[in-house]
Amino acid sequence: MGALLYQPIPPRPAPANTTGALAWLRANLFGDVKTGCSTLILGGLLLWFVPQFLNWSLLQAVWVPDVKACRAAEGFGACWGVIAEKYRFIIFGRYPFEQQWRPLVATVLMLTMLVASCMRSFWKPWLAGLWVAVLIVFFTLMYGNTLGLAKVTTDRWGGLPLTILLSTLSIVTAFPIALVVALGRRSNLPAIRSFCTLYVELIRGVPLISVLFMASFMFPLFMPPGLTIDVLIRVLVGLTLFTAAYLAEVIRGGLQAVPKGQIEAAATLGLSYWQTQRKIVLPQALAMVVPSIVNSFISTFKDTSLVSIVSLYELTGALDMAINADANWKPFKFQGYLFIAIIYFIFCFSMSRYSQWVEKQVNKSKLR
Repeated sequence: MGALLYQPIPPRPAPANTTGALAWLRANLFGDVKTGCSTLILGGLLLWFVPQFLNWSLLQAVWVPDVKACRAAEGFGACWGVIAEKYRFIIFGRYPFEQQWRPLVATVLMLTMLVASCMRSFWKPWLAGLWVAVLIVFFTLMYGNTLGLAKVTTDRWGGLPLTILLSTLSIVTAFPIALVVALGRRSNLPAIRSFCTLYVELIRGVPLISVLFMASFMFPLFMPPGLTIDVLIRVLVGLTLFTAAYLAEVIRGGLQAVPKGQIEAAATLGLSYWQTQRKIVLPQALAMVVPSIVNSFISTFKDTSLVSIVSLYELTGALDMAINADANWKPFKFQGYLFIAIIYFIFCFSMSRYSQWVEKQVNKSKLR
């Protein structure tokens, strides 16, 4: 019997590195042939487009409010001078020029409250009272006619303050309405269920423009002679009812996702209907539909641009009015739209990121 020879097994190749920049590129951009080709094609397009865009928007751009310089740079350089010339009209609309410090202070105060309301440390019972005080100060500053402030009617409000006001109030007031309607659509009482269903289907069956048009022009026809309601309030009510109808369907989807066994268990323990909804059903249902709720909030914020059809000139309407009224700057309207697009993006992106933070907070219990 021959002697056994020791033959070592050849070493296996080292495993691929799963961390670092190269691993990320391999996993996300060059995972297979199709992904790699798509990455190369899109990368080539970006390499062609980005330098040209930077050259147009920054290097060759005109930053001073000089119409002649903007016309000379037309075609190869952006004219940001139109923003430098019209920014106060775009931001504040037709609000009196010498009084524009008032909407500035009111808007900063409102945004501060919105940011504070998103922080857990401010989730206290006194937050609701603080909101009431802030709204009183907001309307006092905007409307005036007291404390030595000149009166400015609501038809002269516009720009960013009006956008913030409409979106904030419509979202805040629409949410409890949507909650009640969503619960009503799942009620065992036929009258309540039919009424809530009719409301949702009726509102969702027409575009927002129709709702705003009816609230602004048709609703006053049904009012008693001599009684009028401010157009801002009518538009706010229409926007709130429209938002509530869509939010109600989002919340109803969350309610249907809660297992029926939990409701039966709550009934076994002797909990009432409202105790079951408040302590068991709603916390789970709302946590499951956070992305959809925030998506509705973002849509509402952007839908405020439609109020210009009823002569309320928010951010987009103020831009149209500012540039269309001056023939010298009218050719550079595109840069104006880019300016307000950046403003919309900042607000919408902030809401999106906050939505992700809320999701992480409500899902912590599932990670245990």
